[in-house]
Amino acid sequence: MGHRKQHAPKHGSLAYLPRGRASHPNGRIRYWPEVKEGPVLLGFAGYKAGMSYVFMVEDRQRSPNFGKEIASPVTIIETPPMTICAVRAYTKDSNGLKTLTEVWADSLPKDFERIKGVPREFKSDENLKKIEENLDKIVEFRVLAATQPRLTGIPKKKPDIMEIKVGGATIKEQFSYVKKILGKTVQAEEVFKEGQFIDTISVSKGKGWQGVVRRWHVAILQHKGNKTKRGIATLGPWIPARVLYTVPRPGQMGYHQRTEFNKRILKIGKDGNEVTPKGGFLRYGPVRNTYIMLKGSVAGPAKRLIRLRYASRPPKVISLSSPQFSYVSLESPQGV
Repeated sequence: MGHRKQHAPKHGSLAYLPRGRASHPNGRIRYWPEVKEGPVLLGFAGYKAGMSYVFMVEDRQRSPNFGKEIASPVTIIETPPMTICAVRAYTKDSNGLKTLTEVWADSLPKDFERIKGVPREFKSDENLKKIEENLDKIVEFRVLAATQPRLTGIPKKKPDIMEIKVGGATIKEQFSYVKKILGKTVQAEEVFKEGQFIDTISVSKGKGWQGVVRRWHVAILQHKGNKTKRGIATLGPWIPARVLYTVPRPGQMGYHQRTEFNKRILKIGKDGNEVTPKGGFLRYGPVRNTYIMLKGSVAGPAKRLIRLRYASRPPKVISLSSPQFSYVSLESPQGV
């Protein structure tokens, strides 16, 4: 570092390169974990309302604060019921999973007219019979579940469709399960439990094109230097005769898909008034449906769709119980 005596490594992980913009504001789930209990849906979706904080009694036995009252930041995700609009059956060959067929519900909500790709003619009986005849070839079932943004305060009517894998039990039990929920709505408490660890998949808040000082936190050059001040001092050595990927460069910052592992569900509540601050959440409004309170932060701004999934690498010791709350902040974020 030249005349600087202190150790100053570059900020920012190179594991996330290239930091390009996400192709869609909704995150994409590329992996589903295996579970023993079931059959059960392995995912859900909700809309981020905002953050707050709570005072609770620490219930992790290995924590140095076990049994003490602690303050913790929390994220509130509004999770209105999801409509199961279709079921997909998958077979497997040397090239991976292949769709055998899909069965759509006979009657869909009116808002589904806004979605492209929804078939106009439903051959539900034929496709169900096809699945029954090929149960020995089917390796997994997935459902197409749609959110209901009209039930929230979001100025949006078009549902967001999400493919969710059905885990646990046998293929026959999974088939009877998806037939039972097809065309019906599923609540968040039917999928997750309080105290459970889950993964969140979302797209972070976009910050546009930024320079190296904000993007990589490099040092600002001295004011007597030539050319730029908010740039890097050198692009690298003469050999190799190229700019290495490790050199900080300007570019897109934010609006990246991020998966956060093992976010603990502190509470699944049905009354949004329990967590809605005075005047509503900033840039969101009041919570009107079932909500999930997660410990810590979640990537993305308010109103962003957050996909929730069973933990792919859960901790060995899990306490499936909700901690005891002594205070939930209802202070207005607007300062009113």
